[in-house]
Amino acid sequence: MDREVIVHTMPGCPACVQVKEFLSRNGIDFEERVVTQSRQYYTELVEDLGFTAVPVTLVDGTPVLGYDRARLAELLGL
Repeated sequence: MDREVIVHTMPGCPACVQVKEFLSRNGIDFEERVVTQSRQYYTELVEDLGFTAVPVTLVDGTPVLGYDRARLAELLGL
């Protein structure tokens, strides 16, 4: 089943790297949105989603904060 996975990140964020590596290792396609490189992505993270820290991973619209491997696996059916 294809899922929409979006990861909000910023450079120098160790947990962001962990999330991306986890998704890649498990063959999960994702879109990375670097919040420091796009005003639109920053606004989406802070104003639309209400978060001020990264990573925030959206799995079919459900947010996962930080590197929560168990929650990601649950939402992705791994």
